[in-house]
Amino acid sequence: MSKNLIGLWVILLTWMAAPAQQRIVAGSVLDAHTGEALPFAGVQFKGTDVGAVADQNGSFIFKLDRLPSDSLMASVLGYHRMIVAVKPDVDSQFIVFRLERSGYTMQEVVVHAGVNPALIILHKIIQRKPYNNMDRFESYKERVYNKLEFDINKIDKNKFLHSKLFQPFQFVLNNIDTSETGDIYLPILFTETISDYYFQRSPHRTKELIIASKTSGIQNKSITRYLGTMYQNVNVYDNFIPVFDKSFVSPIANIATLYYDYQLVDTQYIDGRRCFHITFVPKRKNENVFTGDFWVNDTTFAIQKMNLEVTHNANLNFVSRVSLVQEYKPYNDSIWFISKDKFIADFYTPVARKLTFIGRKTTLYEPLAINDTAATRIFDDPRYKDNIVVLPDARDRSDSFWIAHRFEPLARQEKGVYEMVDSLQHNPTFQKYAHTVQFLVTGVKEVGPLELGPYYYELSANHLENIRLRLDVGTNTRFSKNLYLSNYLAYGTADRTFKGHASALWILHRRPRVYLYASYTHDLDNGAIYYDQINTDNIFTLAVYKPGVTQKFVMVDEKRMEFYHEDYSGFSQHITFLNQQFSPYAPLPTKDDFAIDGKNGNPLSSSEVSLELRYAYQEQFLEGNYYRISLGSDYPILDVKFTLGMKGFLNGQYAFQKVAANISDYMSIAPFGHLYYNFFGGKIYGTLPFVLLQVPPGNNLYYYDKYAFDMMQRYEFLCDEYAGFMIEHELGGGIFTYIPLLNKLKLRQFWTAKGIIGNLSTANEQLNLVNQGPFKTLQGNPYLELGTGVENILHFFRIDFVWRVTPKIQPTEPYHHNFGVFGSVQLDF
Repeated sequence: MSKNLIGLWVILLTWMAAPAQQRIVAGSVLDAHTGEALPFAGVQFKGTDVGAVADQNGSFIFKLDRLPSDSLMASVLGYHRMIVAVKPDVDSQFIVFRLERSGYTMQEVVVHAGVNPALIILHKIIQRKPYNNMDRFESYKERVYNKLEFDINKIDKNKFLHSKLFQPFQFVLNNIDTSETGDIYLPILFTETISDYYFQRSPHRTKELIIASKTSGIQNKSITRYLGTMYQNVNVYDNFIPVFDKSFVSPIANIATLYYDYQLVDTQYIDGRRCFHITFVPKRKNENVFTGDFWVNDTTFAIQKMNLEVTHNANLNFVSRVSLVQEYKPYNDSIWFISKDKFIADFYTPVARKLTFIGRKTTLYEPLAINDTAATRIFDDPRYKDNIVVLPDARDRSDSFWIAHRFEPLARQEKGVYEMVDSLQHNPTFQKYAHTVQFLVTGVKEVGPLELGPYYYELSANHLENIRLRLDVGTNTRFSKNLYLSNYLAYGTADRTFKGHASALWILHRRPRVYLYASYTHDLDNGAIYYDQINTDNIFTLAVYKPGVTQKFVMVDEKRMEFYHEDYSGFSQHITFLNQQFSPYAPLPTKDDFAIDGKNGNPLSSSEVSLELRYAYQEQFLEGNYYRISLGSDYPILDVKFTLGMKGFLNGQYAFQKVAANISDYMSIAPFGHLYYNFFGGKIYGTLPFVLLQVPPGNNLYYYDKYAFDMMQRYEFLCDEYAGFMIEHELGGGIFTYIPLLNKLKLRQFWTAKGIIGNLSTANEQLNLVNQGPFKTLQGNPYLELGTGVENILHFFRIDFVWRVTPKIQPTEPYHHNFGVFGSVQLDF
C-alpha cells in the first residue's frame, strides 16, 4: 500500500473519531504535472496566521471549531502559490492542491560567510556517487512493474459530440476523465508489464525476462519487447540523463556547477532519516538542463527523491513539457536502491498544435538479490540467450494473475482503457480511418492477402525513360506470416522497355534471425545501397536533380540467392550468390567496348559468391511483418565481406577476389551532441570492367545523402584499392543556443567530413580508361569534402553547405561546381 493511501486512511479515521462540532479540512499538495506529493508544503488559511506544514506525503489536516477564512492557500518554494475556496457549510472536506512550477530564480538565495551550504552538500553527493550508484554492485536482480498510458489531452467534449467524423466513436466518451485542473483527457493507450531485470557489472551484461505483458491494441511482439524497463532506464547518478534521444546534464553530474545554481531550503526527517532539501535552476537558458529539487540523506549522501523538469527553452521538438521523478529506498538499511521512476511528457502535433497528447510512464522496482548468484545464473541459461526475452505466456496472463502481482491497483479510468481500445479495434469505421492513415504514411494499400504500392514508386522520370510508370504488388500476413513475395513491373515511355523484379523472402526463424532470399531483377541500377537511402525511382526526386549533370545508366539483369544466419551474440553470417549481366548506356562505356574476340554473349557478365561477417553487439531492431529496422547498438558495428568471382560458371567472364571491411558507430558525446562515423576500405584482385570495380557513391541529387559523397558525381571515379571515412557530428543547439532570438527557433548545428583515397592498377586503367570512359582515378589525388549547416528548421528541414576541397572540378568539366547546397527532411525529437 502506498504512502498516499496510508495517509488517506489516517485522515478518514481521524474524521470518524472527531467530535461532531469540529470542522475538518484535510487534503494533499501535489505537483500538477507529475501528480507526485510535495512533502512539507506550507498550507495556510488566507489572511490569517492559522497554518500547518504537510507531512512527507504531502498530506495535511485541520481540526477547527470554526473556519478562520473562506479560502486556503498552499505554497512550496519553486512553485506558484494556489488558493482554493473552502466550503463554509460542511463539517468535513478534502482539498487537493496541484501546484505548477514557477519561474523561480536564485536571486532569492542568501549566502552567509561566502559559503553556499548547498554546494558543500553537492560536493559530498558527487564524492559518494561511486558508492551510492546502483551500477557499482557486482550484480543484482529486481522485479519491475511498468505502467504506460497515452492520452489525448484537453478534449473539447461538445465538439466531439457534434463532429460527424467522430460520431461513430462517441462510446469512448464513457472513458473521458477530468483532471484536478479541469482539463478533460481521453486515455487511448494503456500497457503494463511485469519483468525480472538482471544486471552484471563485469563483464557488463543485462537481461530482462518479461513475465507478463498486457496491452490495449498493440499486438506486435517486437514492440512488446520495448515496453519493459531496459530501454527506459534513467539513472540520476549518471552525468547525463537521456530525454528521448537528447542528453541532459544531471543536477548531480561531476560538472553540474557549470550548469546549475543551488539552494538549501529545508531539513526534514523522512522515514526516520534526516534529509536535506535542495532546489536547483539553470545558470543559462536554452541549454539541455533541468529545473527542480532533490532530497538527500544527511549521512550517506544518497538521493532519496529527485524531481526534474525540462525547461521550456530546451531544444526538443513536439514536446511542450517533460517531468521526471525518481525515488530511492534503503535496502537492508545500508544500500539505497531505486523504488520508483516516473516520466511524464506533453506532446503536440506539428500540424495542429491544439491537438495535444500526454504520456505517463510509471515504473516500480523491488530488489530481489544483490551480489548474489541468483542474479548471475541467468546469463548462462541456454533458454534465455537474448537480452530481452518475452516469455511464451507473457501476453496470456489471467486477470487474477495481474490482481495478485501488480505493485499497485489500477485507477478507474485505467481499467476502462482496455475495453475501450479493444472496442475501437473492432469498430469498422475506426478500421477504415486507420487503414487510410496507414496508406498515407506507408504508401501501401492492403487488398485481401495482397498489398499494392508504395504509391510514390508509381510515377517518376529520368533522361533515358522519360516518364517511368511502375506497379508494385506484394503479399501480406494473410497470405503467410513467414513467406513474403514481392514483385513490380515498370515501363519507360521513351525507351519503350519493360523492367521488373520478383523476389521471395522465407523467414525460417525470427530470433535470432535466419532467412532464405531469392530474386530476379531486370531494371536500371538506381544506386541505393542502404534501406534509408534515397534513390531516383520515386516521384519525390523529380524536383531535386542537379541541373547539368549527365545521368549515367546501367541495365542490370541479376539473379540472386541469399542465406542469412544470426547468433544471439550479434554475430551474423550472410552468404550471397550473384549472377549478373550489365548493359551500360552512353556516356558510360558500353558492353561492345569490352567485347572479347571470338566469344559470344555479354562480356559484362559475372558470377560470384560472397561471405559477409558482421558483429553488432546488443544491436536492437524494430521488427515489421517481414523486414526490420535497426535501432543501432551502444557499441561499434564491424562488417567484413569476402567475394570470389567464378569464371566459366553461368557465363561468368571473370575470376577475381574482393575483400572489404567497415566499422561504424553512432555515439553520444554529451554535452557535445552525437557523432556518427563510418571508416571503410577494401581491395579487389583481378582485371575487371568498371561495373565490377569499386565505384565511390556519388550523389546526383540536391537531396543530401548521408551515405554518398554529395559533391561527387556517380561513376566519376574508379578504384580497385581504397580506404575512406564519413563523419557527421550533430552539435545540438551549438552556437544558436547563445544567440538571442535565434535560440527561440531551436535551430541545430552540425558539421560533416567525407573522404576517400584510392588506386587503380595499370591493368584496370588500360581496360577501363583507354576507350576514354568518363572515369578518373584517385591515385595521388584523394577526395575530400567538408560541410556544415542548420537542421531542425521549422522542426523538419535540414540544409547542408558542402565544399569539395579536393580534387577541384575544372571549369571545362560539366557541372563545374565545388560548392553545393543540399536540403533534406528529418523527423527528430
